[in-house]
Amino acid sequence: MKEKPTRREKLTQIPPDIAAVNDYEKLAKHFISHPHFEYIAGGSANEITLKNNQKAFDDIGLYNRVLQDVSQGSTELTLFGEQYRHPIFLAPVAHQQLAHPDGELASAAAAEAMEAGFIASTLSSTTLEQIANTTRYRKWFQLYFQDTKAFTLSLIKRAEKAGYSALVVTLDVPINGLRNRAQRANFTLPQEVREANLEGKPSPTQRQLNRTQSIIFQGIMKDAPTWQDLEWLQQQTNLPIIIKGILHPADAARVKEMGFAGLVVSNHGGRALDGVPASITALPFIRHRVGAEFPILLDSGVRRGADIFKAIAYGANAVLIGRPQMYALAVAGALGVAHMLRLLREELEVTMALTGCSTLQEINTECTFTQPQ
Repeated sequence: MKEKPTRREKLTQIPPDIAAVNDYEKLAKHFISHPHFEYIAGGSANEITLKNNQKAFDDIGLYNRVLQDVSQGSTELTLFGEQYRHPIFLAPVAHQQLAHPDGELASAAAAEAMEAGFIASTLSSTTLEQIANTTRYRKWFQLYFQDTKAFTLSLIKRAEKAGYSALVVTLDVPINGLRNRAQRANFTLPQEVREANLEGKPSPTQRQLNRTQSIIFQGIMKDAPTWQDLEWLQQQTNLPIIIKGILHPADAARVKEMGFAGLVVSNHGGRALDGVPASITALPFIRHRVGAEFPILLDSGVRRGADIFKAIAYGANAVLIGRPQMYALAVAGALGVAHMLRLLREELEVTMALTGCSTLQEINTECTFTQPQ
């Protein structure tokens, strides 16, 4: 029996036993070390939210429709004034060289090949400028607030200069969730995997705490961003700003009232606060609160083209793909990521055809039903 390949072997074709996106996850553990895989695959604490992200999609049923003419079908959409061939974006995923030596450069190249929007992470293994030079296709920059406004502003100006067309500001992890699976696997970030965009960042000021103070409340969270910091951010750029990490309808309403361009309904792939709702569960409540026209994207739990269909039916304009990006990257580099995107797009088209929807605009809750419990 032939042994499974390792990441050191350069695959020049997609393994023949990959028929769906989840097949990449099964193979990925043979291409990267156990601690790296556990860090990528793991969620927070008891991983309740991680498990519910996919279960919630599975609990939504679909109605097929017969004798519908979909011969002029299309998955095209417009977001923030830009035209896209399909509603599938690569989510901002940190430290992609954990999966493959080419890291974000491979993912960005795959996104361009498949005409998918690419979102570069603040914590990418290669600089935002290197990523921008890899692709001429549409790309956004994901921003984490830094310890100082000066360094945060420097990242924004670099993104503007490099040609990124939107900012995605992630707010749901001012402090990391309880990454117990990664802890049990003794995961540490290898020296060769750097946070390239943060090189040259000033060392944070060490705050002295007395014995009555909390390292969480008076320590780490002392410098966490607030709504006032978002107001400051709006004054620093003319790029569309999309707020990521929204689950509560009241927060969504405030984002809209403040004049931001859109939001991402996300629980950070179950890696932040364990026990929060699945993103697809929270989505319809947020859509109801902000109205029909406000742009919403969704991430966390999307593994099938049918999941993308369900997200659109429940109110999303587009979806972001996170972990599958890393699994496909680990197995086959840029080729794997492009293949993963193609699988999802083709599955979405099959789902649309069998439900009688020729455009994304025709997808709505009347196409779905709730599975009995």
